[in-house]
Amino acid sequence: MILLGEKFPELVVKTTHGEIKLPEHYAGKWFVLFAHPADFTPVCTTEFVAFQKRYEQFRKLNCELIGLSIDQTFSHIKWVEWI
Repeated sequence: MILLGEKFPELVVKTTHGEIKLPEHYAGKWFVLFAHPADFTPVCTTEFVAFQKRYEQFRKLNCELIGLSIDQTFSHIKWVEWI
């Protein structure tokens, strides 16, 4: 587990906005990684919406939100449309 102040490992990840390199893509910013087990589940949807409602507060703190899941990118896109 990575602790506050420790270096984040370099990763290349597929997202709904294309491929990005972490942490390089967010250099100079804070970011929050939040994981959910599956798209379209009630609790995950509620948590996702709660983060969205506070998105501007995170942005004011120079912080981006990154959701993690093992589901396919296509599923993420459809889930966001559904929400």
